[in-house]
Amino acid sequence: MLGGSVIIALIRYIISVAGVAVLFLLMSEPRFGRKKVLAYYGIFSAALIGAACIWYVADWESCAKMSAFSMYMCFTVFSIFMSSDPVFLSVYKLALTFYLLAVFLISGIEVSSIFFYGNVWVDIVVRILLILAMALFIDRKIKESIRGFGRYVESELDRFSVAVMVISILFGIGFIMNPNIIQEQTPFRLFQITMNLFLTGALQLLVFRLYLHIGKEREYQREKQLIEMNHRLLERNMELMEESVEAGRRIRHDARHHNAVIAEYARRDQKAELLQYLKEYEKEMDAGIPEAICANMAVNNLLSVYTEKAGKEEIKVTLDVELERDLAIPSIDLVAILANAYENAIYGCMEVKKQSDRRECFIYLMIKKKNNKLVVCCKNTCRMETSLKNGQPKLETTGGIGVLSIIKTAEKYGGEYDFRNDNGVFVFRLILKIPAAGAGMRAP
Repeated sequence: MLGGSVIIALIRYIISVAGVAVLFLLMSEPRFGRKKVLAYYGIFSAALIGAACIWYVADWESCAKMSAFSMYMCFTVFSIFMSSDPVFLSVYKLALTFYLLAVFLISGIEVSSIFFYGNVWVDIVVRILLILAMALFIDRKIKESIRGFGRYVESELDRFSVAVMVISILFGIGFIMNPNIIQEQTPFRLFQITMNLFLTGALQLLVFRLYLHIGKEREYQREKQLIEMNHRLLERNMELMEESVEAGRRIRHDARHHNAVIAEYARRDQKAELLQYLKEYEKEMDAGIPEAICANMAVNNLLSVYTEKAGKEEIKVTLDVELERDLAIPSIDLVAILANAYENAIYGCMEVKKQSDRRECFIYLMIKKKNNKLVVCCKNTCRMETSLKNGQPKLETTGGIGVLSIIKTAEKYGGEYDFRNDNGVFVFRLILKIPAAGAGMRAP
């Protein structure tokens, strides 16, 4: 690349390897601490550049053809090891890094060749300026978005996408290893280089936008499910209010009859009969009061509502709930988890009833606080063929209600959860870390 002595080659190698390392480190999540990572990269880069310089002196022709490919394949393996990102995510970031490498290498060569008659120092200066500009742009503008969309890639990646990313990285390396990159200056050659850079960049942008779009769509879906859940709870609260109003009317109507009976007993001075009547009336009133499930009012009301709903569907419900009145977890988050879990359990039982009348449908729900943890376990009858995808129930097996909302709320508190089909019994388990008073929560 524009020739030069071994000193010039050494400077170019240092700039290129350092530039690639800086750009990749800005976009990746390192496996170790900052100082240790810098030390490891420094040792690796020194060894790599030293070997390349020895190769340059020993056999310049083969070095010009193969050194770039060899060096950056070694860099690829080393960087994947040094990154805490999943392998496929590291491959994507390396593809983007090698694309930027191709841009500053080719730009330096072209500027030097076209405007400065192939001056090697111009090539070096242009490379340094471009690396600084790229690093500054990544750090200020896109570092957070590149790191942030990694979780979308982890959950949505498929084999086709892996192939796309492998092709991307091969494109990037192809720019570096091409021994015929410097040819006679012609408009066609410049057009070819420009189009290659454009197409490779477009491919990188396409992959980025694809996963960003998918990830945002997932987020919108979670929000939609939360809204649907709140809508269902509001509807149920309206029903309870209507039932309460109707019950109040019935009580007022019955009270007139009770007052009339009491007044009649009093006029006849039938004290024994009056006392017996009042005792029966008190017993009847106590029977109409719903049983308290736990001390936490939000959870108590929620479980009462869904237990009544399950009873109407002839589903046997067993509750094992020990929960205090005040909990550091806000009621809205408890409701987001328990309402979705209970409603999904009811939905699973109803699907079994549609499929077969022979199986007995049941729901077992356990909620307990142990030390600084909240433990939730929900078991319910489900179809034998109920399957999971990526460790989560498919939307069609839950009615599309709230699994993502459960997961989002669980992650907010650093929770651990799992779902499984245990031979026709769907099991959902969750452990939440109860935050200390005044402690901050993990951002969703």
